[in-house]
Amino acid sequence: MRFVYLTWLAICLCLPLSAQASNRYQPLPNGATGYTAKSGATTVARSSARTISAAHSSQVLSRAVNMLGTPYRWGGTTPKGFDCSGLVRYAFHEIDMVNLPRTSSAMASTGGKKVSRSELQPGDLLFFNIKSRRINHVAIYLGNDRFIHAPRRGKAVTIDSLEKPYWRQHYALAKRVLPETQHLAQR
Repeated sequence: MRFVYLTWLAICLCLPLSAQASNRYQPLPNGATGYTAKSGATTVARSSARTISAAHSSQVLSRAVNMLGTPYRWGGTTPKGFDCSGLVRYAFHEIDMVNLPRTSSAMASTGGKKVSRSELQPGDLLFFNIKSRRINHVAIYLGNDRFIHAPRRGKAVTIDSLEKPYWRQHYALAKRVLPETQHLAQR
């Protein structure tokens, strides 16, 4: 029964992401006309780069959501048990261009691009200060103010909301570590 529930939950969470990642609707960049003149090549490259980034985001979120219910284990990095940074590293493991450090504070201080809360996209990392002034918790943003994380001892990998007062109070910063552009072969 748990497997059916988790599968259903994973599908429900990923459907909005897959719709966003498809080619059904993608606005043109500012100044693009849609014609295939000299500037058309740039338009195609930008559109393809967004799709590639969306594919990476979907892959990361799928791996993380599949771990829902996995017990918290301090220092855990496998599906037998995760701590917060172990879950993040596990989810990003198959993305070649992303190499994350082991701890949440190291993840916050190295690599990636800082993003404001209003610019969050699925796959961004959220960092929190809990019980101290330094970063000591990390989560993966899912969209719609929701995130997935391994909260603490006695709990399991779960989905939470940035709208909860506790998380709003302890929110520190967000970073985008997924590649935004991909160099495509020139014709």
